[in-house]
Amino acid sequence: MIVLASQSPRRRELLTQAGIPFTVRVSGIEETRAAEENPEDYVLRLACEKAAAVPALPDEFVLAADTTVVIEHHVLEKPHSVEDAARMLALLSGREHTVITGVCLRHEDRVWSATESTQVRFSRLNDAEIRHYSQSGEPLDKAGGYAIQGLASRYIEGITGCYFNVVGLPVSLVYRLLKQAGYNFDLG
Repeated sequence: MIVLASQSPRRRELLTQAGIPFTVRVSGIEETRAAEENPEDYVLRLACEKAAAVPALPDEFVLAADTTVVIEHHVLEKPHSVEDAARMLALLSGREHTVITGVCLRHEDRVWSATESTQVRFSRLNDAEIRHYSQSGEPLDKAGGYAIQGLASRYIEGITGCYFNVVGLPVSLVYRLLKQAGYNFDLG
């Protein structure tokens, strides 16, 4: 059995859509980036801390992930307010950024981990678009302050890499890690 160490509804939805059975146990790890910690190390550290914090039976595989958005030297996590979401959207407007997810899988005393990066190109947004979207409520629990699968989809000019990574869980990477770990997929 897979234990998802996340309360993210998007991660639950992606695993369900991929036909990967799981149960949820939230880790409760504080998501704080250390000073000068690079984004890849940050998301990977958090994913591994989340996986380590969740109790598991010997036959369970604990899966954890963390996602952040990077534009130039700015690391954009979840916005703290509508104003913070508007600030993030203004920064992303008309530019390309990187979405990075760290994934960690733990089984007994072994750990498998990796990161996935996806480039996303945002269209230029005017003040009314930024205000409307930031006040929609959608950005408030999303890294970078937007949901590619939601209202913000109209602002995405293109992506290079894994779409599911931008949603919050690079499913193909998860599948590869599970195979490496010896997880038994029931393929009929």
